[in-house]
Amino acid sequence: MNTKLLLGFILLSFTSVFAQSKGYWQQKAAYTMEVSMDVKTYQYKGKQKLVYTNNSSDTLRRVYYHLYNNAFQPGSEMDMRAQTIVDPDARFMNKIKSADGKEIKESRIAKLQPNEIGYLKISNFKQDGVSTIAKEVSTILEVTLAQPLLPGKSTTFTLDFDGQVPVQIRRSGRNNSEGVELSMAQWYPKIAEFDFEGWHADPYIAREFHGVWGDFDVKITIDKNYILGGTGYLENKNEIGFGYEDQGKVVKKDSKSKTLTWHFIAPNLHDFTWAADKNYLHDVVKGPNDVDLHFLYKNNPKIIDNWKKLEPRMIRVMDFYNKTVGNYPYKQYSFIQGGDGGMEYAMCTLILGEGSMEGLFGVATHELGHSWFQHVLASNESKHSWMDEGFTSYIEDLALNEMTEKKNKNPFEAAYKAYCFLVTSGKELPQTTHGDRYDENRSYSISAYSKGEIFLTQLEYLIGKENLMKTLKKYFQDFKFKHPTPNDIKRTAERVSGANLDWYLTDWTQTLNTIDYGIKNVEGATDGVQRTGVSLERIGRTPMPIDIMVEYTDGTKESFYIPLRMMSFEKENPTPEVKRTILSDWPWANPNYFFEIPKAKTFIKKITIDSSGLMADVKRENNFYEVK
Repeated sequence: MNTKLLLGFILLSFTSVFAQSKGYWQQKAAYTMEVSMDVKTYQYKGKQKLVYTNNSSDTLRRVYYHLYNNAFQPGSEMDMRAQTIVDPDARFMNKIKSADGKEIKESRIAKLQPNEIGYLKISNFKQDGVSTIAKEVSTILEVTLAQPLLPGKSTTFTLDFDGQVPVQIRRSGRNNSEGVELSMAQWYPKIAEFDFEGWHADPYIAREFHGVWGDFDVKITIDKNYILGGTGYLENKNEIGFGYEDQGKVVKKDSKSKTLTWHFIAPNLHDFTWAADKNYLHDVVKGPNDVDLHFLYKNNPKIIDNWKKLEPRMIRVMDFYNKTVGNYPYKQYSFIQGGDGGMEYAMCTLILGEGSMEGLFGVATHELGHSWFQHVLASNESKHSWMDEGFTSYIEDLALNEMTEKKNKNPFEAAYKAYCFLVTSGKELPQTTHGDRYDENRSYSISAYSKGEIFLTQLEYLIGKENLMKTLKKYFQDFKFKHPTPNDIKRTAERVSGANLDWYLTDWTQTLNTIDYGIKNVEGATDGVQRTGVSLERIGRTPMPIDIMVEYTDGTKESFYIPLRMMSFEKENPTPEVKRTILSDWPWANPNYFFEIPKAKTFIKKITIDSSGLMADVKRENNFYEVK
């Protein structure tokens, strides 16, 4: 190597080390907004001031905002996606009869009239008082800065916005199927996330979100007959007569004004959502750690009893989540009837409020779980939806199983069935696929929810339940308010357990590799010695350590554990009541493995690979040897 090349190599190495040693950073946003809602036209006007701090090492010359409302217009990308995807979300579609009497589906967005569409129009955009070039491109606002924003510096953006609330179709909207008038999600100009990967200015097509941590100071002026709930703490309860004296109902003071201004403060969040209706009932109960749990629901005699029963249940669920993951960091959370199903937001959720008690409880339990994995940890859902939806599904199933009298040995069984269905369908895509790029909605849902849930349940299989529980708590503690990536949950599990898990993250989330192990042969000894030989085979590409349970004819059991060589790890015995023998490890490159059971074949009743059902083996029929 010549001197110049050597010098270049040294400089490159030094630069790499220096870059890796830099601390974590994230941008910061501080919103101040004033908005006035016309409840007759469902149009609103607002002013926004955003103090934006560039904590990156980049000089920013452009910034991007999300204008989500613009998706609800004929011809939008959301409309086109609904019309072209194989299995469109039913909420996007109308069912109509064709000329020949057949039932067909048409996009609801395509049929919206001008007074029914959603829009968000921006004007008077300035940076530190200087006008800038701001270009609306569908659901994105592209802004060329008047002055570059240097690293470590802050700037102030101001703008005016005019919006119209769309007819309720997806998440945000007016007059939903249960008659809630305003579900105000994704309603304001929201700056896009800029992180170590660059800008995340994804168009709004249907999927989830990613946002900048910030503080919100929001004033909403609306007809005084409306009751509001949502993100943030209400600062002017006395001014608007927002009290709980009448059994939790809102009591309003006399006022000659036709409107009221609701002032909310919301610290350290990445979203702000609210809902409003003239006929909300409002209950407040104390939850764990003195957190106020708000319940806003329609004054409908058919649902009141269910909502009342929901309240003590959600106290228990929040307590369970606190103990399982970590303490909920805010002093308020609201369950609000609204939206189009169930959707998580900062410090609140919008959920449909009719239907069965168990259905309401299940949705509320799931959406509350998002407060930990999306609104405190806040991974990038567009790119890694499984880290939120899957992990939330995991703690939801844990909680629901905890609350029921009849416990399920494997409360995650439905996730495994869904995953195996996806694999055999041939329509699976790697979990690295962007949420908007899936060919089918069903494939996305199973990948995000079910396969994402199995990432954790299978982690229990790999490192043991105690280590998994420690991993969840450490992951939450170390990465709350920090936008963790897939590598962060993997490294946390490695730090807790001491196991090497890079192969697991790679195979499970970045490939379509599957797990398939089988019992190939069981043979008794022919030399008169009391032993039985068992031949195993690895058929799928993904490696795993193997738990084997042997049941004998006298009713006793014995287990055998085959460590995976590349893990460099041996987990604790998951069934300590059963004697366990640790065998030599199994290297991935060898598809075959042989071991002996120190009993004659005639004493063996059954041999099972993974009796826990926590290993996602896609063909479990070859996991058994049984004497009938």
